[in-house]
Amino acid sequence: MTDDVKIGLAGFGFGGKYFHAPLIAAAEGVQFAGVVTRSPERQAEVAQLYPGVPTFASLSELKAAGAHAVAISTPAETHTPLVHEAIGLGLAVVSDKPFALDAIAARGAVEAAEQAGVKLSVYQNRRWDADLLTVKKLVEEGRLGDVYRFESRFERFDPQGTPPAAGGGILRDFGSHLVDQALYLFGPAVTVYAELDTTAEGELDSRFFVAIRHQNGVLSHLIGNWVEGAPGPRYRVSGSNGSFVLNKPMEGQEELLIQGLNPATAGDRWGVEPESSYGRLYRGDAGTPIPTERGRWDTYYPAFAAAVRGEGEVPVDPRDAIASTEVLDAARISARTGQVVIPGPVGPAGPVA
Repeated sequence: MTDDVKIGLAGFGFGGKYFHAPLIAAAEGVQFAGVVTRSPERQAEVAQLYPGVPTFASLSELKAAGAHAVAISTPAETHTPLVHEAIGLGLAVVSDKPFALDAIAARGAVEAAEQAGVKLSVYQNRRWDADLLTVKKLVEEGRLGDVYRFESRFERFDPQGTPPAAGGGILRDFGSHLVDQALYLFGPAVTVYAELDTTAEGELDSRFFVAIRHQNGVLSHLIGNWVEGAPGPRYRVSGSNGSFVLNKPMEGQEELLIQGLNPATAGDRWGVEPESSYGRLYRGDAGTPIPTERGRWDTYYPAFAAAVRGEGEVPVDPRDAIASTEVLDAARISARTGQVVIPGPVGPAGPVA
């Protein structure tokens, strides 16, 4: 395949509208093939925002129209069946997070794609957050010395709202990113401990704390909270030669997309953080500003398209999603039992350290 890769989108809710469609439409080597949605309101939105981009009632219609791939951005519980449906149609697949509701389902989807010879990736776009890229560079350059603790938070203050059911609860939603980032930076988990609170209705988790001991000895402390009046630092990374602290709650690529911009229309503004939001490298009281790396969510879909053309690997290995889902499963078991849990391909009881 040498022409543009035709990528469609399943779902046009918040995630599809803001996190996928603009980046698919702006990606080099990609043609926006259409949106699968049965909602008349969302069909009208697609027509307004992307004139000429068709809408379809099903994945099979999208495939029949010539699509090579599809990005799935639908409620969490539909991800696994839609991934399997797309694989059966021969469509390369990008699945939004959470990739699956448990590790068994995640492994089944990955193995189905491998057996069918279909490209599959997970939309862990926050591997290309400006702030995470900055942490990654500091760690790789050894400027922190030997890292022993990684603290990472997704916190917001929304006392009137509740975590959207579409995300499967805040542990699956925020936790999918935080766990993936921790494993991406520091490697496999050997133990997991977690604390988990639910909403007033008791249906969805709204706060969590997860501690991961990595195989290399690093300890990750991950916090997600839907109603936090005083959010803590986005990152604190502690090492033998100093600590990096970043206080800004969230980098700016998401906000640009919500404003209606994309990498093409934002131009030089895309992924660039102001000096006022730089993190600092501390050695005692003295803090040295560290320029933030440029955020690069815009690289995901061009890389995925290249993989579909046979020109490289997918940007996120789907087996990474199995590993992160195993950690999330272990976290839920730990929160229920109060014990430290060894993550792995287990049933609901789980092995306990």
